[in-house]
Amino acid sequence: MKTNSEIIQEFVKAWSRMDVKELLEYFTEDGCYYNMPSEPVRGKENVEGLITAFLATWTETTWDILNITESGNIVFCERIDRTKTTAGDVDLPCVGIFEMQDGKIKEWRDYFDMNTYIKAMG
Repeated sequence: MKTNSEIIQEFVKAWSRMDVKELLEYFTEDGCYYNMPSEPVRGKENVEGLITAFLATWTETTWDILNITESGNIVFCERIDRTKTTAGDVDLPCVGIFEMQDGKIKEWRDYFDMNTYIKAMG
């Protein structure tokens, strides 16, 4: 059986394939993605819509894990998300907090500096 950290490492790597259906398999049915400072998106169908919207302008992405640790059902993952888009390219430092349930993401909260993202998108 995989640890929660191993599952999140696989999830992070999966983003480079930019396959919405694959990414959704990591979430519980009532999973939540809270991309700070936006409002949380709850439910697998709504998370699908958000991921689809992100990927609509992305041409390539690779996420590098700098640090990862877990405590119980919580995984802390410090990353640099390197993304090329039709609007610009960004190397975005992030910290993701993942609450896990039965090997799936119940809630994902991502923290990053919005100004870094806005500047990169021009």
